[in-house]
Amino acid sequence: MKTEGRNAVFELLKAEKTVDKILMIKNPQGSLKAIFAEARKRGIKVQFADKIVLDKESPEGRHQGVIAYSSDFVYAGLGDIIQSAGQNSVVILCDGIEDVHNLGSIIRVSECAGADGVIIPANNSASVTEAVVRISAGAAEHIKVAKVNSLGFAIDELKRAGYWLYALEADGEDIYKTEFSGKIALVIGGEDRGVRRLTREKCDCCVSLPLKGKVNSLNASVALGIAVYEVIKRL
Repeated sequence: MKTEGRNAVFELLKAEKTVDKILMIKNPQGSLKAIFAEARKRGIKVQFADKIVLDKESPEGRHQGVIAYSSDFVYAGLGDIIQSAGQNSVVILCDGIEDVHNLGSIIRVSECAGADGVIIPANNSASVTEAVVRISAGAAEHIKVAKVNSLGFAIDELKRAGYWLYALEADGEDIYKTEFSGKIALVIGGEDRGVRRLTREKCDCCVSLPLKGKVNSLNASVALGIAVYEVIKRL
């Protein structure tokens, strides 16, 4: 898997994940020097090349002078997320998030807010690819991400562990008037259809963000960002 860009590569190194090698532009300057120093400290091979070589490896031109090559993303188990959570815990479930930009942003928001993990289904969902890692600005290396065969099964397991399930939907209760305590699981759906009916039926409650403008919806990652911080503030 390739990780491109200065922030994403530096976060990958900080997370102490296995990195096979780093391709870096010749005569590195600025933050590239810090990346080089960290790589040397960890004994990671650094190969220097002209910009044209990095451009070939990164056709979209997002490398910013550095590309890291590592093993495929290693998912956490659902049990890992549940067992590592404290009494006041927040986890995020993604139901039909198929856009890699949304998934990367959701992972970034979740990690920054202090959530204990992100759960995605194996089907009808984006996976954690190098693009998702880059869009997450390296956050995917610092938060547990579990991929499950059945989101319904994951919800049942979370309930057994004492979690309350809240679907973030347009027609739910006002989130600012909802009481939150204990272990909370927030479910965020895709922008086209929201949280699926069967998933909603398994949730304890639906909550929504009040919309005051003429547009009747928010981007999924933006909505989650507002919601998760509101929940964490109350715990």
